[in-house]
Amino acid sequence: MIDRFRSFRFTEHFKLFAIISLVLISVGLVGLILTVCGVQNVFNFDIDFVGGTTMQFDVHTSVDRTVTDNVGQLFEQATGMKPSSVTTSGSTSVTVKSLELNDQQRIDAVNAVSEAYGLSEGDYQVEYVSASVGKDLTRAAFVASLVAVVLILIYIAFRFEFKSGVAAVCALIHDLLVMLSMYIIFRIPFNINFIAAALTILGYSINATIVVFDRIRENKKLMKTGNFATIVDTSIWDTMTRSINTTITTLIVMVMLLILGVSSIRNFALPLCIGIVCGCYSSVCISGPLWNLMNKRKGAK
Repeated sequence: MIDRFRSFRFTEHFKLFAIISLVLISVGLVGLILTVCGVQNVFNFDIDFVGGTTMQFDVHTSVDRTVTDNVGQLFEQATGMKPSSVTTSGSTSVTVKSLELNDQQRIDAVNAVSEAYGLSEGDYQVEYVSASVGKDLTRAAFVASLVAVVLILIYIAFRFEFKSGVAAVCALIHDLLVMLSMYIIFRIPFNINFIAAALTILGYSINATIVVFDRIRENKKLMKTGNFATIVDTSIWDTMTRSINTTITTLIVMVMLLILGVSSIRNFALPLCIGIVCGCYSSVCISGPLWNLMNKRKGAK
């Protein structure tokens, strides 16, 4: 089936892919710039980054999705504030995270859950997360992503060539900015899950890109008479089946988590679904054609 479309040349349509990518990353890029400039509420920052309240309740019953949903509803009714996340912590414990509560809201939330599940004073804990901890997490997320990108650039430049490393890093930055766009558009809670999702997508995307680049290197030896653009297009099509199959099989798992998981799992699975699709797109439509474009400019110069 794929053979029917092999006449399509990705390198010749790179401008179209670049326009599509600019549209996809525009929201995330603008949001990132505004956030750095001090504009608030661009992202839906969660307690992990801006500080807040964490409550843990031992409900003395096996915790499933019905219990977590019920606790979340009780919390929202008592405080008038939707919790950032409601998760299980142990077989009988539920952890509720929210933005900062005043004393009355905290008391009302504790009373509502205690009355519903017959809790005593020792069955719940209330903790506060300061904004300074959130700043540390922000710094850690930035440093982790920066170190990962630099190491990837060094690895690909060593294994292939520097221009291919730059192309791969541009594709990775593209994927992260698309994820940021989705966080803004869908108002996904921006918490510690973002760090895990971002590093996961970095690994997934660079793996898909390396498969394409490795094929390009092999075809350079086999197709000595072909120009580099033809080699890139041939290599992309050679690895297309692998790219599609890997993306679909990974997406099946993520979609099941998205459908069946609790709220915290869904908030993690949705960015992963977006990142997986975007990683496949960038490895096929961005990284290889961008490498070819840099080679053409070097030749022209």
